[in-house]
Amino acid sequence: MIHHDEILDIVNEEDQVIGQKKRSQIYSQGLCCFRVVNTFVINSLGKLWIPRRSAKKIIFPLCLDVSMGGHVESGESYEDALQRELKEELNLELKNVDFRLLGYLRPHQHQVSAFMKVYEIKLDNNPDYNKNDFVENFWLYPDDLITWLNNGEPAKSDLIKLVQMFY
Repeated sequence: MIHHDEILDIVNEEDQVIGQKKRSQIYSQGLCCFRVVNTFVINSLGKLWIPRRSAKKIIFPLCLDVSMGGHVESGESYEDALQRELKEELNLELKNVDFRLLGYLRPHQHQVSAFMKVYEIKLDNNPDYNKNDFVENFWLYPDDLITWLNNGEPAKSDLIKLVQMFY
């Protein structure tokens, strides 16, 4: 489903739905008035599970990414999207994991790409990740990840901001 062009809700500055657009239109117009979920997997040593996106991804191919991320589709809640994406990308059931909300971010206030809820999942083993989404992964301490990113490792644009903000 890499090339699936979902319908996403368009939201106002208060994160209230005011319309819908195709994902491709949102990106081609450079909009940030849509919703996403992002999740970090963290182990008992404090290391983050960081995957590299596949070459087939339309945006940020072969870049490092949060452990799991996705768009909130039209009509979904953030929590619905978290549950769906967790199953699609990491083959995990939300009801079977220890998770918590790290924060709620707004694009203009926090300089991120969209309205987003960021979660954390505690897990000590590699998730059974979707090989269409990711090609490799690393367990990294947040400081080591930031060093990699500052040294030019390609990554999704929000990754360094989120790691600095929450870790």
